[in-house]
Amino acid sequence: MSEHFNPVILNEVKNLFRILLAIPLVALSCGKGDEPSSGSKSLEAPKNLTVKSVTENSVTIQWDPVEGAKTYRWSVSQAGSPVVSGGGTNRNATVTGLSAGTTYRFSVSAASVSASEESVTSAESSIDFTTEGSATPVIPVADAVCVDAPIVVSFDAVPVLGTSGKIKVFAASGKQVDEIDLADIATVDILEDGTMIPKGADADQGLIAIGNDYVFNTFMDALHSAQYRVVHYTPLRINGKNLEIKLHNEALDFNGSYYVTIDESVAGKAVAAGDLSFTTKARPSGTTLSVNPDGSADFCTVQGALSYASANIAKDEAVTVEVARGTYRELLFLRNKNNVTIKGADREKTVIVYPNNDSYETGSGGSVASRPHIGSSIGKSGGRSLFLVEGCDNLRLENLTIENSYSIPSHKGQAETVYFNSNYRLTVENCSLLSWQDTFLTKGKVWVHNSLIAGHVDFIWGYPEACLFEDCEIRARAGGYLIQARVPSASNKGFVFLNCRITAGEGVKDGSMYLARSGGSTDYYDNVTFVNCHMSSVVAPVGWYSNPAPNPATPTAVSGWKEYGTTGVSTASRNNLGRILTADEAAAYSSKEAVLGW
Repeated sequence: MSEHFNPVILNEVKNLFRILLAIPLVALSCGKGDEPSSGSKSLEAPKNLTVKSVTENSVTIQWDPVEGAKTYRWSVSQAGSPVVSGGGTNRNATVTGLSAGTTYRFSVSAASVSASEESVTSAESSIDFTTEGSATPVIPVADAVCVDAPIVVSFDAVPVLGTSGKIKVFAASGKQVDEIDLADIATVDILEDGTMIPKGADADQGLIAIGNDYVFNTFMDALHSAQYRVVHYTPLRINGKNLEIKLHNEALDFNGSYYVTIDESVAGKAVAAGDLSFTTKARPSGTTLSVNPDGSADFCTVQGALSYASANIAKDEAVTVEVARGTYRELLFLRNKNNVTIKGADREKTVIVYPNNDSYETGSGGSVASRPHIGSSIGKSGGRSLFLVEGCDNLRLENLTIENSYSIPSHKGQAETVYFNSNYRLTVENCSLLSWQDTFLTKGKVWVHNSLIAGHVDFIWGYPEACLFEDCEIRARAGGYLIQARVPSASNKGFVFLNCRITAGEGVKDGSMYLARSGGSTDYYDNVTFVNCHMSSVVAPVGWYSNPAPNPATPTAVSGWKEYGTTGVSTASRNNLGRILTADEAAAYSSKEAVLGW
């Protein structure tokens, strides 16, 4: 899967002089030198000035010989002010002592001595060049960027992050709007792919890095959607010779003008005020929001579109977020916004992926009313899911993959891909939801259609009134348990699987996956039903895990563990914790309308 960026690109202007190296340049401008005496033969100005080499503080420039010239005189100026001058008989000049990342003009003239000993000097020829070193922005004024685009700084070699210094972003007025403090890098570990996670959390030692009393720092973010979900994130990522800077959610506004400063200790290169300035795109119009990481759309991130929709479009007005092909490395949050559709361009190639886990952020998570200040307690962990949804009705996910990429060899720890914490409606159409333990956690009324859910321990679970999986693949990635139901009422349908396939990933042992296990409480009900499902040999012959016993321990046609029309593995060895339904009993679970009522 390829990644694309629409960055505010902070390029080395050495790209300009690389072109100069490849193509001999003629004089860019001419001016008058010393006028030759009357009757004297004039000299031509030097031609074909070419930059032969350039460094951070030097340049070598060459030109063609001029007939009749005895010597050459040259000078270097910067912004119209003389810097250094010299001359000699050579047809080239090496100038040292220049400032890194600065644009200069080199001017040269030919000189001779006439028969009457009068000096004759040609007109000047000039060429502009820029030394290497400090980055200089190359941002066309018309190329306004997404408010959530990363800033990318290019280096001569792979940059190395320091442990001090700050990246600051200012509005054109001088007001600071964002900051990343490298001192906060001490709070994270960096994975092999560059993703930053809470320090010590990936050591498989049961560590809880971010809890409710954790202190907020600049290597964390607060995702805004009516309230704020506080999460860990990756503000800086090394990608080849580029440093990619991901600003905080909603740091920038539409139609804004900004500039950036970077301390040298951040990555070995200073960017001063005025070196980099940029503008942002206009506010989107309408209720269809486009997302593309290459910067051609309204937003570069999915969260950027969700934050905008929840803050700027009426709660019940329908919104479609169209997500282009690409890889979106981010955590997500949506709260109290109804009728949102997140629609990918391609199920396999529109991928939202990020690692999260109970040892990164404790609990299923929640949000807080206001954004925490740096150094203050976060108040509430944003939780271990990739996508947290709170209080939303009629959310639709279509044609995309969402993957919680947390993974260690033992696959320990809860790591939801989606937590639908809403007692309303959710539709998942033609999607892949991937994780290991606790992949999909839900409440409310849910329809999952023509989709893949993959995991290994309780990877479908929660408190739904009714959650129907229809025409889906349920894939075991290792031995474990498909479902843990905590259904609020004995009469609720709970989890229903209709015309689904229970499959296994490569290397998963036969008989290693149980259909369900109970949470062991009488406060909720283990209502799970399989109708006309094909079960591969990965399913344990007894079907249901026996310890602790479910509620109710003796299933009925309405409540408890049950199945009908199973193919593939035989049901002959099922334990008595599950019920084989009759055709009449199964009818109540045999359509979307029967299960969900919509």
